[in-house]
Amino acid sequence: MGQKNSTPSLDPHTKHQPGIFTMLMKPQITKPEDYVPLISNCISAASARTQEYLLFKDPEDKFQPSLHTPTQVFLMTYITQSVNLTNTFNCTAMTPEQQILLGADWVWAILEKPTKNPKTQIAVQVLHLPERERAKASPVTTEVCSESIQMARMASRNKNACERMVDFCSSIGKDCYALFLFFGKTDDEENIYGVLSNNFDAAIGKSNKIDRIFIENFFKAQKGNCSWYDPFKVDILRCEW
Repeated sequence: MGQKNSTPSLDPHTKHQPGIFTMLMKPQITKPEDYVPLISNCISAASARTQEYLLFKDPEDKFQPSLHTPTQVFLMTYITQSVNLTNTFNCTAMTPEQQILLGADWVWAILEKPTKNPKTQIAVQVLHLPERERAKASPVTTEVCSESIQMARMASRNKNACERMVDFCSSIGKDCYALFLFFGKTDDEENIYGVLSNNFDAAIGKSNKIDRIFIENFFKAQKGNCSWYDPFKVDILRCEW
């Protein structure tokens, strides 16, 4: 887990810790079968492609991509890059109903051989800037009004998306990590950041409300014991309580 009493630094010159996948996949697989760099390269490519959308500004303000476009671009780029890794590391995109019920946009899984059973899982929730979420609010569609969507919303109405994903990971156990992936944040709208932990439920036990504000506070070093990781050119805080 995270290093005790460490303080995360936002200084871009600060030397980062080893990548999260290097840490999560211990014992490490010896070369030439080491697939950690391959996974990191795939995610790095997806992140770079997504950043092109985060950086884009239409001078005439006519191009209005959906709020979900960056997430879809990330997943499409990752899947395209990782077709040769599916036997060891797979990616499952959630259906609209699953996104509502579980709070996750997709789940990565490290697979055991030869069974291909999940060894470690990372549930990912993408968080956009609040102003983008308000500006890109899409009109009601037939899909949104479908009975299954309505049922999912009713079943999950008492908790926010962050809490639902923490519950989902906790139900699986300590081998399931929650990764909150920020596509831009208030003081840096053009980069991708994340907070990773398999122990968010401990924060709930301390009567903390898991929401965007709580998670963003990790970047200010106000909560938890955190250490920086740079697994795929995306700044990740790995935290524990």
